[in-house]
Amino acid sequence: MSEMKTDIVVIGAGLTGLTTAHYLKKQNKDFIVLEKDSRVGGVINTVKDNGFLYEEGPNTGVIGNTTVVGLFEELAGDCRLELAADTVKKRYILKDSQWNALPMGVSDAIKTPLFTFKDKLRILGEPFRKPGKDPHETLDNLVKRRMGESFLKYAIDPFILGVYAGDPSMLVPKYALPKLYNLEQNYGSFIGGSVKKKFEKKTPEEKKVNRKVFSCEGGLGSLTNALYQSAGKERFMLGSKDININPQDNGFVVSFKNNLDETVTINTNKVITTVGAYTLDRILPFIDKASISKLNSLLYTKVIEIVLGYRKWEGMKLDGFGGLIPFIEKRDILGALFMSSLFAKRAPEEDALLSLFIGGVRRQDMMGLNDNEVMQKVEKECMSLLGLKQFNPDLFKLIRHDKAIPQYGIESGERFDTIKTIEEKYKGLIIAGNLCDGIGMADRIKQGEKIALSVKLLS
Repeated sequence: MSEMKTDIVVIGAGLTGLTTAHYLKKQNKDFIVLEKDSRVGGVINTVKDNGFLYEEGPNTGVIGNTTVVGLFEELAGDCRLELAADTVKKRYILKDSQWNALPMGVSDAIKTPLFTFKDKLRILGEPFRKPGKDPHETLDNLVKRRMGESFLKYAIDPFILGVYAGDPSMLVPKYALPKLYNLEQNYGSFIGGSVKKKFEKKTPEEKKVNRKVFSCEGGLGSLTNALYQSAGKERFMLGSKDININPQDNGFVVSFKNNLDETVTINTNKVITTVGAYTLDRILPFIDKASISKLNSLLYTKVIEIVLGYRKWEGMKLDGFGGLIPFIEKRDILGALFMSSLFAKRAPEEDALLSLFIGGVRRQDMMGLNDNEVMQKVEKECMSLLGLKQFNPDLFKLIRHDKAIPQYGIESGERFDTIKTIEEKYKGLIIAGNLCDGIGMADRIKQGEKIALSVKLLS
C-alpha cells in the first residue's frame, strides 16, 4: 500500500473533470485527478476509420456562455474551434413521412405546414399571455399553454428528443430548460423575451456568445486532449478502480486500486466528484442512505447511436443540420445528424457521414434488440426516410449508451437541495457532474470553472 497527500482530489476525467483541472491548474492548485478508464474524455471519444471521422459520444456543443468562449481562446494553440457551416442552419422535422424545415422565426411559423391554423394564431398571441405560476409545471403543459398542441408535437417534442432523448411530460423547464423558463418568468413571453434580450447591453465577452453549434478540428477529442495537456498529464492517475472516499479529521481519505492493482490512499483537504449520480453510493459510503438515494435515483435514459458512412451518397440532399422525428410519427429512430455537412473533413469529398439515434425515454424497448435487429430497423428507416435505394453503408458502427442522458424532472429541485445540504455538512466535498447545472457541453464547461472558483473561496 502506498500513501500520498494533496490539497484536492478530482474524481472523473470527463469534460467536467478535465475543465475543473484546467482551471485549478490556472490557480496553481495542488491536485490529483482519478479516472477509472485508461484514457481521459469520458463519453467523448473521436474515432478515425477508413477516411471517416466520427464521435462515439456527444457530436456537437453550443457556444452558450462566456466560459466556453474563454476556454477556446485559452486553448487556441492546442485545439481549434470549428463552427457548424452556415449553409446548414436548416433543421428538418418529419410530419406525415415528409421532411419540413423547422421555422426559424414567427413569419416562418405562420407559413409552415407543421402547425395547425389555430396554433398559428396562438403563436401570434403568445407575447400577450400571462406567465405561469407553477414552478414545477412540466414542459408539455407550458408549451401547450403558450404555443399550442401542434407546436408541442412538431417543434418542442423533436427538439427534446434531440437534446434529452426525453419526454416533455416528464421534464420540468425550471430545471431542464432554465433559459426558456426564465424567458416567461422574467419577460412574460418567449417571443417578447427573446426580442428584448437582443437589445440588452452586453459586455464584449457576452457578445461572443453566439449560440452557434461547434465541434473542434479533428473532432471533440481534440478538446479533451488539449485540456489533458493544459492541466498537466502528471496530475492524472488513469485506471483507478474501486474509488472510496471517507471523511477524516478536517479532510478526507481517498482509497483506490491503481492500474497495477495496488491499493493507494490519498490524504486530501477537498474532494470533487464529477461522475454520474449512479456511482455516488459506492464512492461516498459515509452519506446517509436517504440523502444518497435522492442523488442516485436520477433517471439516465438509454440510447443507441448508429454511425453510417457512405463513399458515394445517393440519398436525399443533406443540406441541413439533420432531421428530427416527433414521437407522434411512430418511427423507430429519433432522428439523424448530417455530420459531413455540418463539419469539414468528417468524410472524404462527395461522401457522407451520418449519426442516427435509437431509444430514448419512451422507446426503451429498442434497447433489448441485438445488433442485427438494430441494423434491420435502421435499414428500413433509411430506405423510407433518407431517399436511399440501397442500404449498403461503407461504415456501420453501433454504440450503446446505457447511461446516456440524465432527465431533469420534478425531483430535480430536491436533488439540488440535497447536494447543498451534503456539501454544508462535509466541508471540502463538492458534488458536481451532470446530475446538476445542466447536461450540455457548455453547461459542463461552465460548471468546471465554477467548481474551481468555489475551491478558491474554500482555501
